[in-house]
Amino acid sequence: MSATPQKNRASRRVLAAAAGLATVGALVAAMPAGAHGHGKGHGHHPPARTVDVQLLSFNDLHGNLEPPAGSAGTVNETQADGTVKAVPAGGVEYLASSLRTARKGHPYSITAAGGDMVGASPLLSGLFHDEPTIEALNQIDLDVTSVGNHEFDEGATELARLQNGGCHPVEGCYEQGKKFKGADFPYLAANVTDEKTGKPILKPYTVWKKNGVKIGFIGVTLEGTPNIVTANGVKGLKFHDEIETVNKYAKELDRQGVKSIVALIHEGGAPASSSYNYDCDSPGAGDGISGPITDIAKGISPKVDALVTGHTHQAYVCTIPDPAGNPRLVTSAASFGKLYTDTTLTYDRRTKDIVRTAVKGSGTAQSSKHHPAPANPVSANHVVTRDQAKATDMTALIARWNTLAAPIANRPQGFISADINGRGSTAPEKPLGNLIADAQLEGLAPADKGGAVVAFMNPGGIRADLVYKATGSEGDGVVTYGESFTVQPFTNMMNVVDLTGAQLVTALQQQVSGSNEASPKILQVSRGLTYTLDMTKSGADRVVADTIKLNGEAIDPAKSYRVAMNEFLAGGGDGFAALGAGTNKLVGASDLDLFNAYLAAHSTAAAPLAPPATDRITVVQ
Repeated sequence: MSATPQKNRASRRVLAAAAGLATVGALVAAMPAGAHGHGKGHGHHPPARTVDVQLLSFNDLHGNLEPPAGSAGTVNETQADGTVKAVPAGGVEYLASSLRTARKGHPYSITAAGGDMVGASPLLSGLFHDEPTIEALNQIDLDVTSVGNHEFDEGATELARLQNGGCHPVEGCYEQGKKFKGADFPYLAANVTDEKTGKPILKPYTVWKKNGVKIGFIGVTLEGTPNIVTANGVKGLKFHDEIETVNKYAKELDRQGVKSIVALIHEGGAPASSSYNYDCDSPGAGDGISGPITDIAKGISPKVDALVTGHTHQAYVCTIPDPAGNPRLVTSAASFGKLYTDTTLTYDRRTKDIVRTAVKGSGTAQSSKHHPAPANPVSANHVVTRDQAKATDMTALIARWNTLAAPIANRPQGFISADINGRGSTAPEKPLGNLIADAQLEGLAPADKGGAVVAFMNPGGIRADLVYKATGSEGDGVVTYGESFTVQPFTNMMNVVDLTGAQLVTALQQQVSGSNEASPKILQVSRGLTYTLDMTKSGADRVVADTIKLNGEAIDPAKSYRVAMNEFLAGGGDGFAALGAGTNKLVGASDLDLFNAYLAAHSTAAAPLAPPATDRITVVQ
């Protein structure tokens, strides 16, 4: 731990629910201005009216302790000549170094996160129910995070264990004589309540304090979490509107004298460019970003001074005006620890608020272009580069857990001749999606295994690429259990159900209509199913119904088909209500077991598996 600057262990101790500190806050507020704390030996100088508070933030780490492989481990950077370069980034050894370097010279520094710190994690973290990631975040000195939807993958009881500590109820303690301590930072879940009690399942907010400076943090996840998490994960929970919840607690903090407030929101947007250094305030404030966060930002009370967001795995630093017309920062730092955001919040000791510059009326747009108002707060995303020194404590942490994981992680499952892209493919039909769907169909086609004739895979469940280059000592082209687990970390049980032809057609239409119209979710389909996707049309019409064929034959609306899919889709997840209507359900092996079995059956060192062709969905743009 000697490499860790003791930046604010003191502030960590006072980072507690504001409700419990109301009396202390009142005492501090009642002290004369000069008594709020000074630099050493300068007791006679009153503190400056404003103080710069550094807010470092990141989101969607997903347990990526080691640098993510392939395209999942790069960020796009637009160069001066307009070309785009993929820069290798991420890995907690580098994230820790980046944050520790950034904190230097900043006596007031807070590190916050926007959710999905764990869940859908690579084997190194996932095998141990994400204890290694919580341990790493403790050492990185994370101060606070909101919950994300993936924090609910294993249910509220497991989330409470990650917060409070204690060994896993089934698997026990992983290291002899060591009990899991839990997170020493608060997980905030303001908009997630217990159905029975109506109370938030974790703290709704927390207040960071140092020398009289007070900044409140409210944490929420997206209201739509139940649609994207298995039913078991959200059992007994209610998810509330993000805007109403943040506004409610902003009022509560304001009443307690906390005027500087940051919202940590696990919901995001889509910038017009995938480059992290794209200016999403061009041509005007917030013009370069769309998606759910834009409406949320416009509805959140002006009492909130900045929004740290996540979920979409995009990079942006935008200014979206608040309801009072004042500029307010909305930031996101991509995913997997590849970026961090550095924001300067200028705190006014007299008003106890963050200084934010008012936006001029549209009539002054021209003059403001030549004489821009000071951008305040100021913020930028920075790449967590891999050419900096590694944090030695993180290297040791990774090595310790890798020793425990190695016997399972290094087991070869199959062989590939080239990269097979899943997460890294931007096409509707992904080579790895086809491979996974084919594996599911093959495993569940036998009559005694379900008699499936077609398989569907949700694109969000494919968490990585299969990368040809060796990540360890296994050799190029070898797919290890650790790598296949990283692709499919949920270990969902497979289901085979009866669906009518009409329900099959409706399911395909739901990819591009209803809740998926604005941001289509294209199912990955097994071989034999073909159709045309016409993106020039709108809604359900984008799926050209008379082109849908199974093994060359048109789908018969009245006929019954046996369809294989994971339990998430079979529960109607991701907006696929038609898939949730299946009958005669048979539960099969896990998705990961079927994937590994397929790799073993179809590849050898001498005859590796080539990336499958992507010729099942014809896309008209």
